[in-house]
Amino acid sequence: MSSQQAPSPVKKGRILDLEITAAAFEGKGLGKVDDYAVFVKNTAPGDRVRVRIIKKKKKYAEAVLLELLSPSEERITPKCRHAGVCGGCTWQHISYEKELEYKSGHVRDHFQRIGGFKDLPMVPAIEADHPFYYRNKMEYTFGDRRWLTDREVQSDEPVEDKHFALGLHVPGRYDRILNLEECHLQNPVSFRILDTVRSYALDHDIEPYNTHKHTGYLRNLIIRDSVHTGELMVNLVTREDDPETITALATHLKQQFPQITTIVNTINDTRSPSSEGRYRNIISGPGFIQEHLGPCRFRIDPDTFFQTNTLQAEKLYDLVMQALGDTRVSTLYDLYCGVGTLSIYLSQKADKVIGIELHPGAVEKAKENAADNDIGHAVFKHGDMKDIFNDDLVGQYGHPDVIITDPPRAGMHENVINQIISIAPGKIIYVSCNSSTQARDIALLSDHYELKSLQPVDMFPRTYHIESVAVLEAR
Repeated sequence: MSSQQAPSPVKKGRILDLEITAAAFEGKGLGKVDDYAVFVKNTAPGDRVRVRIIKKKKKYAEAVLLELLSPSEERITPKCRHAGVCGGCTWQHISYEKELEYKSGHVRDHFQRIGGFKDLPMVPAIEADHPFYYRNKMEYTFGDRRWLTDREVQSDEPVEDKHFALGLHVPGRYDRILNLEECHLQNPVSFRILDTVRSYALDHDIEPYNTHKHTGYLRNLIIRDSVHTGELMVNLVTREDDPETITALATHLKQQFPQITTIVNTINDTRSPSSEGRYRNIISGPGFIQEHLGPCRFRIDPDTFFQTNTLQAEKLYDLVMQALGDTRVSTLYDLYCGVGTLSIYLSQKADKVIGIELHPGAVEKAKENAADNDIGHAVFKHGDMKDIFNDDLVGQYGHPDVIITDPPRAGMHENVINQIISIAPGKIIYVSCNSSTQARDIALLSDHYELKSLQPVDMFPRTYHIESVAVLEAR
């Protein structure tokens, strides 16, 4: 008799009732039908839910929540009315304590299942002191295709201004914007600025951008603030350069919010959704803000990458500093160094710092940051890590005592891992925003290095994202 694979217990479009038994990665809840996994957003372990299957794979399916039949005891009332619709948060419906528990569990699972680590030297996650109002940057989008909420759809009242929206993208819909009525991710003044810009634009018939037709004027509103200096930047991204319109809007904003220290107008006349644009005009102020991390100061331009959670970044950097040990480091390499914030922070404890980064603009910014902090013992090199991180570079700048690596989500290239093994630094500190690739890479290093500690750090409360810092020492 020929064996046949058992048919899938679910089909696309099927409606079924589930019990959510676990919190899965990406903030989804996990339920099962005959041991077949079904992932559902906006659910919590212990929920009884009615769902519809929207995507079916060989080993799992994804579903949307139709009805909460019986809520879990873990559920709490979300702080924001947009929770579950907006893409800004994923876990407002559970307590922050449970969120940390689930995030830590994901890191542990990745290291045990992917990395093969059994005795894991993992410590509790470093929590955020402020689960809300922690972001120092928010990027909002204008659009003329407003996403209607369930309340608006069910209301008998006509929807005003349904062709104008300012807020965040609905997940999976690049052309649909949720018109925010509240947001608790950034300093409360951020939303007040958003509301003022929206009211002004509606009162003065300033058109929002249409992604399909490439028409309209207003494209993005980006607000950046500094925790330690109090400086505040407003960056208005527009499709065309219209000095009269933007100056009038900027003047109104300055009158309403005197704490704004600079207003910038970025011009993006292409179809690209990027908010960087082709050029920008400084409307008022210096065109940048400044922030401090510990004793180090950094200039933040409109397009500068900077850690989004300033207070948690300081905790993360202090953790890495402590991992260096009590003695001063002779030579430290910082792989994937970005604009050099961590390199410069750690330069307090190293005689020589070598930062390596793919993007030339980031390298130039790192050099400027070093100069601004009077640091003459930091060198920054531009190039693809798998090519530039080689014996010639080590021969030129010296053998590293410690390597810091903070790669993108994809992790480190195999060539980079092999080169680390070849030059054999005494210590590696691996910072990651993706513990699955971090676990994979550290497993490849494990014949030569022992994992001494693993520390999750919650940089993005109320989302599923979690950073982790692993310290490895040569065997």
